[in-house]
Amino acid sequence: MRKWSRSMDERKYRKFIKRSQLEPNVDEYCNKVLDRDRMFLSKAITLIESNAPRHERSAGELLQRLLPHTGNSIRIGITGVPGAGKSTFIEAFGFMLCELGHRVAVLAVDPSSAIRGGSILGDKTRMEQLSKHPNAFIRPSPSEGTLGGVHRKTRETILVCEAAGYDVILVETVGVGQSEGIVRGMVDFFMMLAITGAGDELQGMKKGIMELVDAIIVNKADGDNVELAKKTAREFKQMLHFVQSPTNGWTPRALPCSSLKGTGMEDVWEIIQQFAKETKSSGVFESRRKKQAKDWLYSLIDARLQKLFFEHAEIKKLLPKMEHQVMSEEITVKKACDQLFTVFNGK
Repeated sequence: MRKWSRSMDERKYRKFIKRSQLEPNVDEYCNKVLDRDRMFLSKAITLIESNAPRHERSAGELLQRLLPHTGNSIRIGITGVPGAGKSTFIEAFGFMLCELGHRVAVLAVDPSSAIRGGSILGDKTRMEQLSKHPNAFIRPSPSEGTLGGVHRKTRETILVCEAAGYDVILVETVGVGQSEGIVRGMVDFFMMLAITGAGDELQGMKKGIMELVDAIIVNKADGDNVELAKKTAREFKQMLHFVQSPTNGWTPRALPCSSLKGTGMEDVWEIIQQFAKETKSSGVFESRRKKQAKDWLYSLIDARLQKLFFEHAEIKKLLPKMEHQVMSEEITVKKACDQLFTVFNGK
């Protein structure tokens, strides 16, 4: 009887293993990403976004290897009121940058269903022209309920895109909300798209959002809207003078543009370049990046502790009982929390 070698047996066995169950080759992923292979860039992001425990170690090792090749980009966060035309703006703005020779990565986040958790992920269809440009990379991801309108692994995705040679990173959020500070905490320059009709707009705008932005872009400044858009931009500019700037030494700007006509895009890019030049010269740019890294560390610690708590065997048994007692008002919420942590700490 013919004897099969161990290596031949393993190769034969691997044919019957689902591809998703095979451990990714970190060396191959790293080399391909650095070689600017777009297919492997997508696969690397999928690996990083994976919830499978078997992928966490490989994703961590990949990020560590890519880290020396990151940081050489301008990270731009883009939010906006409903109907402001974020996707249209990003396509026009990103296409202009690609034509100028920049490599643009768009991290577009779609809201996930609160009921089933699904997401349409239609950004590539909304940015059809940009998605075909060889200098552009568009990655739609579900928000998965994450606050701030970003995916929970957006920070890691930014690093991988930078390692792949993209020098402009555009992070599109699902919309304006109280938790947009999360986006502010992972980008260099944060802009908000607004629309004409300054009276209602100014009344409905939260001061908290105004304190986060480095620029307000009044979109849809075309046709009969041109003069109204200019007026709206002037009113925003006046309002920004009464709000503390989120960036030391920088005065937030407000200006009109038209995504449809492509007008004003050069002005937006000029402001971003001016921002980068001034903040790098003053040291604010680098200090912000360092603070963001520290904040990221603490957010991961919080997430890890929460995971350890809810995966604790005794907590799993006790939690339903505590929930019932709290809802039936048999025990205070604080008392229930104290009892749960007593069990968690093994006391």
